[in-house]
Amino acid sequence: MSPTIHHFFTVDEKAAIQDAIREAELNTSGEIRVHIESKCKGEVLDRAADVFYHLKMDKTKLRNGVLFYLAVKSQKFAIIGDKGINAVVPENFWEDIKEMMARHFKEGEFAIGLSKGIEESGKSLKQHFPYQSDDVNELSDEISFGESKN
Repeated sequence: MSPTIHHFFTVDEKAAIQDAIREAELNTSGEIRVHIESKCKGEVLDRAADVFYHLKMDKTKLRNGVLFYLAVKSQKFAIIGDKGINAVVPENFWEDIKEMMARHFKEGEFAIGLSKGIEESGKSLKQHFPYQSDDVNELSDEISFGESKN
């Protein structure tokens, strides 16, 4: 794994992204993860789906996990929602979030773009999957890093 991929975000930026995840998850039973890689050689949605399953995001109780996937050197990113959330969000929901994030990314504001995308996802998750008193954080809020095998 490239040592530089871990340093793509500053310590403060990583903390801000993780804070956005925790804040979004305070109001929902949904689960949000961020995965960063250096390169994505194939189709970005295919790779994001592989990561989604590798991180066991398809194992949440209500199937309401959301993955933000970035391949920084390839300049590709995707958002993958599990079938529970995809069944209830509007048709262009993920595309609208991606467009907003892309505007920030073009300005070099990767942490801000991610945080805002997470915030928007959290709002929809809250609406469709409100926090329950017995809610358990099923997935880590840590940013995961890796390298594509494809």
